[in-house]
Amino acid sequence: MDILGKKVRLRALERKDMEELRSYHNDPEIGPLLGGWSHPISSDQQNMWFDKLAFDDLNLRFAIDTEEDGFIGISTITNIDLKNRSAYHGIIIGKKNMQGHGYGRDTVMTTMKYAFEELQLHRLDGDIVEHNIPSHKLYVGKCGWKEEGIKREHAFRNNRYYDRIMVGILKSEYLELCKEGGYWNTESNKASV
Repeated sequence: MDILGKKVRLRALERKDMEELRSYHNDPEIGPLLGGWSHPISSDQQNMWFDKLAFDDLNLRFAIDTEEDGFIGISTITNIDLKNRSAYHGIIIGKKNMQGHGYGRDTVMTTMKYAFEELQLHRLDGDIVEHNIPSHKLYVGKCGWKEEGIKREHAFRNNRYYDRIMVGILKSEYLELCKEGGYWNTESNKASV
């Protein structure tokens, strides 16, 4: 089942997405902004990573598709903790021509809708490398996430250390954001799961 937002469709990752996803991770402008991989990834490494996803129910990774441009990135719900009803979330919008057009916000809102309303999680966590201003504006500025702490000099990028800003959102904060902002209450809403 695909997960529909206003602008994006979250679907299962396919092997055909791997080469493009690898190009996002290997892009020298995108790689340093990521919280994880920060070294070149080969096709074989990317495909081995994909093969490990098949039976991993506690780490969900979705392709982000748009009508205009197809596959543009990835959205994740990982480290799902069923007892504490929490998980980690992150996204990559890898096609640069699609950045800054609301696809990131719709992806985060759609992922939160699925995590909180379908998976019944209580909270989502994330982290942002301090120099990734667009991600900070997206999560904290537009999607209601709260700064919860800083891991000082935790990410080594471009020959220096950067802080990681720990962010999170509770289900109640997501529901309040939806109520106040009316994100899912518009005529053009296609959102469904």
